[in-house]
Amino acid sequence: MVVGLTCRVGRAVNGHVDMVRDLLNYKESILFLGRPGVGKTTVMREIARVLADEFQKRVVIVDTSNEIGGDGDIPHAAIGGARRMQVPEPSMQHRVMIEAVENHMPEVVIVDEIGTEAEAQACRSIAERGVMLIGTAHGERLANIIKNPVLSDLVGGVETVTLGDEEARARRTQKSILERKAPPTFPFLIEMRERHYWVTHRTERSVDMLLHGKKPLVEVRKRDNEFEVVIERWATYDGDGL
Repeated sequence: MVVGLTCRVGRAVNGHVDMVRDLLNYKESILFLGRPGVGKTTVMREIARVLADEFQKRVVIVDTSNEIGGDGDIPHAAIGGARRMQVPEPSMQHRVMIEAVENHMPEVVIVDEIGTEAEAQACRSIAERGVMLIGTAHGERLANIIKNPVLSDLVGGVETVTLGDEEARARRTQKSILERKAPPTFPFLIEMRERHYWVTHRTERSVDMLLHGKKPLVEVRKRDNEFEVVIERWATYDGDGL
């Protein structure tokens, strides 16, 4: 017996990508964070279309729940010329991600809702092969990802380092400190606070400063009253407000 039904309507919003169009030119991986309903999947859909049709990239979407390209054999026109790989079971997402790179020669892989350690490792494997990644993950702030043992590898991971007496005195810190373990899988990280209010991090720099107890400098991207994109560079970030 069916006792409840949830109906979700996906939207194709042209122009949503203007918030990050300049970052796409760097050809570096981007991770989006945000609470459910803030528009992460909507922007994935638009980025897939722009990279495939305007940037002429070979784009493969790993579409676990058919949220990006829709259900059925033929994907929705909103993703443009991007290719879509469907995932039989959510637990197989990491395998399909690796298969996409090994068999389909993508220049860009798009994956929604990275949530397990296997998927985080698959992301690192893909990034190390020189493929651009566009992904989303659970969490509202960069600090949430740093503290999450499953997903922290996406931003480089965290390890405890013991300093010598002289080094600890020079840094004016305790002898045991937290350091970033490796280069981040995603050089850019965007916190989607609201649908039209995003905070952009240079992941490596922001993680290092947060671990050292400092406030990193970030870019705030928002739309003004005329719906034009406004970028405020080098705003001070404290994790909760700006």
